[in-house]
Amino acid sequence: MAKIEEKVETLVKNKIEDIGYELYDVLYIKEGPNRILRIIIDSPKGISLDDCEKVNNEIKDIIDEANPIEEQYFLEISSPGIERLLRKDWQLNKFKGEEVNIKLFKKDENGNKEYTGTLVNVTEDILEINEHIQINRKNISQVKTIYK
Repeated sequence: MAKIEEKVETLVKNKIEDIGYELYDVLYIKEGPNRILRIIIDSPKGISLDDCEKVNNEIKDIIDEANPIEEQYFLEISSPGIERLLRKDWQLNKFKGEEVNIKLFKKDENGNKEYTGTLVNVTEDILEINEHIQINRKNISQVKTIYK
């Protein structure tokens, strides 16, 4: 699925930026029986329903013409929300100094499957929180910001 996400990101990134938004992420996921292509956009002023509609109208033909997905799917344009999923290095670096929740695929050597703390360092292999807890990125299933 990552290849589909990368193809779609390449297809729509410039158009989304040209009309004044940031392409935050592209997810191609299965929810119940449905496949969903979720394009997540952002803006310093936030994202409204009108913004989502505007982006949808600008990119749907680009995606349809390129046809990167052979199966039936739903196109969904959304905001990243208050608690944001952090999947890419630039997102992790942008939220250094913020409180995050980190979920692991399985319990680590300390018996933990989840950590919460301030994100202080991001490397290719490690996420560090609270200036002393280092978590191998291979073990991480999800990182999200925490809204307070």
